Amino acid sequence: MPADTEQSRRRVQSIEVGFRVLRVLRMAEGALPLREIAARAGMPSSKVHLYLVSFVRENMAYQDPETGHYGLGSFAIQLGLAAIRQLDVVDIAQEVMTELRDKTDCAIYLSLWGDRGPCIVAKADGQLQGAFQIRLGYILPLTTTATGLVFLAHLPEYETQRALDAQQAYDKNRENVSTPSEAELAQRIAEVRANGFGSTVGMLHRNFAGVAAPIFDYSHQVAATLTLLGPTDFVTKTRLKEFQKLVLNATASISERMGAHGGGEAEKS
Repeated sequence: MPADTEQSRRRVQSIEVGFRVLRVLRMAEGALPLREIAARAGMPSSKVHLYLVSFVRENMAYQDPETGHYGLGSFAIQLGLAAIRQLDVVDIAQEVMTELRDKTDCAIYLSLWGDRGPCIVAKADGQLQGAFQIRLGYILPLTTTATGLVFLAHLPEYETQRALDAQQAYDKNRENVSTPSEAELAQRIAEVRANGFGSTVGMLHRNFAGVAAPIFDYSHQVAATLTLLGPTDFVTKTRLKEFQKLVLNATASISERMGAHGGGEAEKS
């Protein structure tokens, strides 16, 4: 037993130090210069550089050939997506997403909550999305998407406030970006809670409408959000009501398989 305990406590210190560098890259909004990475990691630049050379060689990081800045590489993305695919909700939702796509011809995607906001982790491309592409790994805005509003409505404030503050600070520095007031945002969130779904038209993308609803787990905590996205000239008022019911039925089905009592909010219209 003492030998087993000692073995369990052993560790590779260089790996732990390397993860300090990776955590800086993960939290960054984009590629960073070496000095900035070193400062955020609390390490000498020379030491950080050695780790980055190895990470670049293994595609865990990349270096921009023009600026020399570093960001997460293709293997880091693959690793993250592989971890996501192992989550039950993604596997359970895949068939339902395909069925919903086939019924509506619209794009369907699944989002999980991350420390920077809602992240798209799975999708079923629709026939009517044109050149618009939904990208896996994309972090969605909180206040201007149906997906974001659903998470704001169902997650505790202490989980969402950091991402919300970051988005609002980012939006202030952008031109032609409309940020809702506190009262407007509170009203939108209240509507999501009352209806059981979020719905936006032309807010994030002028020519697209979105419908999103939460997926709950066995503890009735929101596990993910399922979203339908279609062009506004196709998603008419009549179709919008129909699609809202279809999305609710889809999330109720997934929630039931996730062990949620009552299966979600399918009966609301």
